[in-house]
Order: sequence, then C-alpha cells, then structure tokens
Amino acid sequence: MTLTSTDPRTGVASPTALEATSDAQVDRIATAAASAADELRRMPRAARAALLRRIADEIEADRDALVAIAAAETGLAEPRLNGELTRSAFQFRLFADAVDEGGYLEAVIDHAGDTPMGPGPDIRRMLVPIGPIAVFGSSNFPFAFSVLGGDTASALAAGNPVVVKAHSSHPLTSARSFAALEAAARAAGAPDGVLGIVYGQQAGAALVAHPRVAAVGFTGSLHTGRILREIIESRENPIPFYGELSSLNPLIVTPGAVTARGADIAAGLFASVTGSAGQLCTKPGVVFIPRDGDAVVDEIVRLAKDAAAQPLLNGGIHASLFRIEHALVSAGGAHALVPARVGDTGFTATPAVLEIDAAQLTPAATEEAFGPLVVVVRYDTLDDVLAALDAVPDSLTATVHAQPDELDAAGPLVDDLSRRVGRLVFNGYPTGVRVSWGQHHGGPWPATNTLHTSVGVTAIRRFLRPFAWQDAPEALLPIELRDATTSVPRRVDGILRLATLGA
Repeated sequence: MTLTSTDPRTGVASPTALEATSDAQVDRIATAAASAADELRRMPRAARAALLRRIADEIEADRDALVAIAAAETGLAEPRLNGELTRSAFQFRLFADAVDEGGYLEAVIDHAGDTPMGPGPDIRRMLVPIGPIAVFGSSNFPFAFSVLGGDTASALAAGNPVVVKAHSSHPLTSARSFAALEAAARAAGAPDGVLGIVYGQQAGAALVAHPRVAAVGFTGSLHTGRILREIIESRENPIPFYGELSSLNPLIVTPGAVTARGADIAAGLFASVTGSAGQLCTKPGVVFIPRDGDAVVDEIVRLAKDAAAQPLLNGGIHASLFRIEHALVSAGGAHALVPARVGDTGFTATPAVLEIDAAQLTPAATEEAFGPLVVVVRYDTLDDVLAALDAVPDSLTATVHAQPDELDAAGPLVDDLSRRVGRLVFNGYPTGVRVSWGQHHGGPWPATNTLHTSVGVTAIRRFLRPFAWQDAPEALLPIELRDATTSVPRRVDGILRLATLGA
C-alpha cells in the first residue's frame, strides 16, 4: 500500500514514494535490531555519546529541508518547527552529556567482607540496556516527539537499538528524519540494525507484538495507547509500555491574581491555549476563574473572536475537535461563549471558549479536546475548586496563579494538585516544556501509565534494568564496576564517591 502525505492547510493529499511495511519486513528490522543490541551494549560510553552528538549535527545540517517538509505535512509554522528541531538536536547532545557523566548507571560496589550477618560476597550492580525499543512518534511534534525525539535519544543513550513507527500524518518528515539518523550512525561506526523504521498501522501492531522488542515508548491518544497495551498483554512475554496519553492540565486563577494581573493572565492564557493550534499535551484545557473575574474572561473571549482559523494536524483531529465541543455542551452542560468555526480551507478551525459553573462540572464536561478549545469554570471559593477538581482527570501539569499574600489560603489547593499531576507551575503557563536534568513530564493515569518522565535526562531510566554481578572475575565486569575506575560516580561500600575529572 502506498502512503499519502496531506497538507492540512489545504486538505489535499498526494501519494508518496513510501510503502507500508509488511510483516515480513518488520520481522527483519526487529531481528536486525536484536542482533545489534549486544554490539551496541559493548560500545564504550564515549563512542555512544559521539553517536548522539553526530545525530545532532546531522539534524542541524539538514534543517532547511526537514523544516520545509514538516511544514507541508503538519501546517505548523516554520518558526515553531525551527525551534522544535533545535530542541531535538539539544536533546541528543544533553543525553550525550549524561552518557559521558555516567551517573545514570547508578553504579554500586559492595566489596566482600564481614557483615553483621556473617561473611558477605562481592556484589556489584548497575543499570544495563534492556534491548530493542519500539518508538511511536506523535502527530503534534514531528521532530521532538517523533523519529528524532526524546524517546529515540534516551533509548540510544541507554544503549538500546531503536525501531521507530513513523506517524501517518507526517511520513515524509519521518523518512527524511530517519535518513539523518542513518547517516549519523554510519559516520559514527554504529552497528548495522541499530536503527530501523516502519510505516503503517499494521506494521506498528506487528512491531509491538514482535518477540525481540523489549519495550515501547508511545506518545498519542488514550484510545491508541489502549490498543497497543492489549497487543502487549497478548504477547507470550509482556513488555513495558511507556505511554503519554491524555491530559487536561487544570489552571487556577485566584481572586488576587485577577485583580493584580488580569489582563496579562488573559493574554498569556490565550497564547497557551492556542499555541500550535492548541495541539499540545500540556495545553490548559480547563481554567478556574473567580465569579467576579469577568475582566479575564471577557478578554479571552475578545481574543478568540478576533482570532483567525489555524490548521489542525489532520482530518481526524479536526473532526474530533467539533465532536468533543458538541459533547461538552450537550452532555457536559457547558455553554459556548465563543464556538469553534470551520475555516475556509483544509483542516482549519478557530478557537472555542466554553463556560460552566464549578458546581456543575462533571466528567462529561472534562473530555480532552486536542485543539484550540478551553473550558472556563467559574467558582466562588477555593473550596469550590477543590470539590470540582474531582471531575478533572489527573494530568501532566497543573498551574496556579496567585499573589504572595494568598499563598497560605492556597496551601490546601497546592497540596491537592500535587497528588493529581506530575508538574506544578506557579504564575506561568504549562506549555513549553524545558528539556533539562530536573524536568518531569509525566503524571498519574490517564496522563501516563508510568511513574517515569518522557522529557529530560531521567527519561533514560525507562530503557534500563538493574543487574548485579556476584563474585565476578574483574575481566568480566563492565569497566564502570572495576575497582580502578573513577570515571563515573559510584557508591562503594555504602559511601558515595564522585567521578574524578579527566579520568
């Protein structure tokens, strides 16, 4: 089957030179990845870090072509795509730094000796790669969460081969991105099979079911995530599934913040809701505003009425936006302050602003709408907010806008939110996720199905497992666990020893 590429700005689809991957081809690709796993695991950390940096260089060298193709397949603006490509390159370099530093290995040495329970054996432990990783790219980030995304970077950094399932909304971008990966792998001397790509829905299912695949990284809808989980659970050997799935990201504005910064909050909130046409997993989808916060709501309404239509990523997302808007009103009890309108061309739509009373908020009014839609929830007291939050699914983020003199009163709210999300933002906006050592991009179900992050250095932990060597000959130990090694931080006989610079 020949794949097509669709420009969401026009809705015009055209055939590509790409074919859907057959089950036999998936088997060959996954088998090649498994064959490459041992060689990649034995590569010195310096060589693996060099591979990651070479990938970053290849991405940036092909920037113009990558951005142009992605713009035609996603409708995202070139400045946004350029920023995202820069983020992708930065991710690979950041993980290269982490590989060089070595702390992610969690290396431990307990020398043989007497203990309160008698003689103890020599035990040495660290994290090791788990094997080939299947990575599913997302529609809304054709670079940073796709073929060139953080799942690929963190899995390679951990020492695992990667097979990417290209997203059907941007197959040409995926193919061009994979070419950059392949060029970097050849130049860095990586083993054959360390990288692979498959195309088509059936190929994705076959990849997840393949016995040589060790884990799956996924960013996408809750519906598709459940399908992949069912495939995994039917395997003879179920494997980890790391899914980022659905998130409403509640944002709460206190009365004091309305008085002090109402106009600024309205502008910042509208930008956060409509950036990238609202197609961000951290978009604030439900916003709690005081009953007397008309100044904020009126400004959001004005901005929405004046806004031009923006292209959504594909026809499915476009249709879903209007279906969910209708359901939020008809079944959820919200009413439209500004209804979404279909644009003149392609899969385009204007922003929507709905409103509901906090006492009337139910799960039927809190379905995630992946697009430029926000539900304003009016409340009288923060206790009203606490009660209404029970209708909001747990999320990746929550945001609180409050003045310093309101912090004591907001304490119970902050405590409650901290149990519902993975990142809490104060006086800012959750969109724009910093890639860093300290970042956590995750949250309780249904935001994700894992305790781990998919952004930041600790995302590497998903693709590693602990392994211990007992009384092993030194020649069989990894370099990082040999006594003379000082190049990585280690806990030796219970004492944390930092790495020696230049070792």
